[in-house]
Amino acid sequence: MQRLVEDLMQLVDEKVEEIAYIIGDFGNEVEEHLLQIAESVGSKGKIYYQNQALGTAHAISCAAGSISGKVIVAFADTLFRTTRKMDTSSEAIIWVHKVDDPSAFGVVKTDSNEIVTKFIEKPSTPVSDLAIVGVYYFRDGDVLKTEIEKLLAARVLVNGEYQLTDVLENMMQQGCRFSVYNVEEWLDCGNKNATIHTNRRILDFAKNGSLIANDLNQKNSIIIQPCYIGKNVRITGSIVGPHVSVGEGSAISNCIISNSIIQSHCKISNANIDNSMVGNYVEYSEKYKELNIGDFTVIVQ
Repeated sequence: MQRLVEDLMQLVDEKVEEIAYIIGDFGNEVEEHLLQIAESVGSKGKIYYQNQALGTAHAISCAAGSISGKVIVAFADTLFRTTRKMDTSSEAIIWVHKVDDPSAFGVVKTDSNEIVTKFIEKPSTPVSDLAIVGVYYFRDGDVLKTEIEKLLAARVLVNGEYQLTDVLENMMQQGCRFSVYNVEEWLDCGNKNATIHTNRRILDFAKNGSLIANDLNQKNSIIIQPCYIGKNVRITGSIVGPHVSVGEGSAISNCIISNSIIQSHCKISNANIDNSMVGNYVEYSEKYKELNIGDFTVIVQ
């Protein structure tokens, strides 16, 4: 989430007053972390809850109190790379990326001026290769909010969910002009392997900058760049990298770790880990494996 917020902030030259998060019941620690992310980029954070999984349009409606004026909507499992600044004078913008197989995505058709003419969800026949990335801009958030309210009131559901694409289609039919912005790279976080690949690409993008906290406690260890290492991390007798991200407060000892994500407050020892994801507050000590471990797990040999 930190990376997505930072990337979105780079798109605009205006001050972002508020960042609203729409989440489930993830607990106080997650909520405090999200609010800290907003504060770190000079914005006010606000938490909203979607208590039922009723689709993307319903999720956005849960943050109705923050949908007014200029609004960016972004889905949390999406990261992207673009050098293009956003033109906030545009009526609406949809970020897209050219894909080889559009049948797995929602896509748009455009005219010669790059204005959207049609939205198509997972086309069975090739009609466009412009996949919707999951980032949207609206110059007037109140228009978006009104159209979502209409959709919910009319109970227009697809497979039991209220879809944002139906809202966008209705807005377009009423004269809203959607521009498209092509992103150079679209990075998915939908599963373990995709997330690890995304982590690798992000580290490659930033390899000329310092992603290692100044307070790293490193003893008899080698860090092979590129790596991200958060605050208050201790690494002893280990080889870490390349393409490893380590969250704050974690301790690694007598390990070889490559191409992996170790989240915060973990204790990893006597392990050889590659192509792996390890959740928060995990304690792990075992020989080589490819891992996908959730939060608060203890595995000791």
